[in-house]
Amino acid sequence: MQYSALATDYDGTLAALGRVDEAAVAALDRLRATDRSLILVTGRMLDDLHQHFPHLDRFDRVVAENGAVLHRPRTGQTVALAEPVPAKLVEALHRQGIQPLSVGLVIAATHTPHEKAVLDTIRELALDNNVVFNKGAVMILPDGVNKRTGLEAALAELGLDPREVVAVGDAENDHAYLRLCGLSVAVANALPSVKEECDLVTHGAATAGAIELIDRLIETDFADHRPEEPEESETPLRPANH
Repeated sequence: MQYSALATDYDGTLAALGRVDEAAVAALDRLRATDRSLILVTGRMLDDLHQHFPHLDRFDRVVAENGAVLHRPRTGQTVALAEPVPAKLVEALHRQGIQPLSVGLVIAATHTPHEKAVLDTIRELALDNNVVFNKGAVMILPDGVNKRTGLEAALAELGLDPREVVAVGDAENDHAYLRLCGLSVAVANALPSVKEECDLVTHGAATAGAIELIDRLIETDFADHRPEEPEESETPLRPANH
């Protein structure tokens, strides 16, 4: 087996309009039946993900909060991979009336057009937090945390080489982990910059594209695509909490 794992984004990739339909869940089951590993890599917070997707048990690991949180569905354990966004930053944004403003185990998130207020507040407080965009979402993360670092932590736990992984995504925050993996795929609705960077682009958009990819992986193991040498791996962040 050339590719022994699939790492997939959630919104705009596995999910369409925030939902994963029965056909996609069935495709995940077909892939699991081939003894491949499944890893979900999402910007969503776990509580929100559980509400919208009651099938996390299909995955060996869930990388949530844009790489800041690692969840183990089999045991229910959740691990923070970094220190939380400072409370004083969250408090300052609340005082400015920034809405919506969600706070997870590590990150905080809002939506455009609040990115300027977020960046200005980070600067005023002399913090080293980063801002990552996911289409309309504006996520505030600790420095050095992204989907790549989260996926690296998941792969280390599973004993997988990045070259064994097919990765699929659609948006700005997917660039980091797509570059890590042996084969990178963009769904048809992906941003142009993501399509340009990936090895393959699906015919179908969002969920249809993810199913198309899964079926091709099962049928062919992408025998016509040798794994790319990934960029030099960054050292995975150690869990901050157990």
